[in-house]
Amino acid sequence: MLYSLDLRRNQTLEDAFEFFAAEEDPEILNYARDLTKGAWEARNDIDNLIREHVTGWRPERMVAVDRAALRMAIYECLLTSLTPVPVAISEAVELAKTFGTEESGKFVNGVLGKIVRALPPQGEDEKNQKEQDRNGTET
Repeated sequence: MLYSLDLRRNQTLEDAFEFFAAEEDPEILNYARDLTKGAWEARNDIDNLIREHVTGWRPERMVAVDRAALRMAIYECLLTSLTPVPVAISEAVELAKTFGTEESGKFVNGVLGKIVRALPPQGEDEKNQKEQDRNGTET
């Protein structure tokens, strides 16, 4: 759905969801809709994160499948923590390998790996915030 939204600029979220309506399990459909909506609405923040950590590749110049896989994985595991990081990366790499170019899997894995390595370990932000609260300091 992210791929469709990205390529069809005047398509709405509801239009994109209609293409996915073949899924009969409402729980899966709702989860997919929530992920797609969240990743689509956060795409500017996600693209900025990609720009910060990847030299020489602007999101708008990436293969559309790679861009969609990166956006979904970053939203799913970093912005919302809905999915463990290794699982989200593995899913994104498989999507890229299946629907992207010959190099897409390696590219997506490399980008996500670089971003994940640059971020503080999970729980570190909360630990730092608690320490600052205890000390009465701010970031």
